[in-house]
Amino acid sequence: MKRDMKTLVIVIHPDIEKSVINKRWIEELNRHPDKFHVHQLHKIYPDGKIDVDAEQKLVEQYNNIVFQFPFYWFNCPPFFKQWLDDVLTYGWAYGQQSGYKVAGKKIALAISLGIDEKEYAATAKYKYTLTELTRPFELTFEYVKADYRPLFAYYGIELNSRKEWIEKSVPRYMEFLNSFYRDVQQE
Repeated sequence: MKRDMKTLVIVIHPDIEKSVINKRWIEELNRHPDKFHVHQLHKIYPDGKIDVDAEQKLVEQYNNIVFQFPFYWFNCPPFFKQWLDDVLTYGWAYGQQSGYKVAGKKIALAISLGIDEKEYAATAKYKYTLTELTRPFELTFEYVKADYRPLFAYYGIELNSRKEWIEKSVPRYMEFLNSFYRDVQQE
């Protein structure tokens, strides 16, 4: 199967129209269709019923995949967990010799957070770093032999929802994503 040179960005946001950061990131990604394929799960599956075959075929087409979502209740949106459970099946993502279709793919998380970064530390209010809190994702992707990469995080949306603060996130996110795109170009 021919692989697309673009980065697949799977967006999991239950109410993208009310989003400030994720919605703005999608707008920017859509300006670069030659580099990024934006795949919004909630828009594609408003009924919550995932077409597993379609998702697996889509994932197989890309070497670089980023999962973009808001972090709340110290976790991902439930639809992302459902996607992982439904799509990463035995015999496709792991297991039999025909499995491991995600093996070697560069995978990362891009997370927007309401809380300030300083609150995510052993001595702070929430006791754990974001890297520690997202360890189950790292383990999941390592289990299916993907190349899990460091995550991108933009903190503090609860306190900083001004347009200029949101706009500061865009070049940072794009640089993170462009590093994935450069990796593909060099392969």
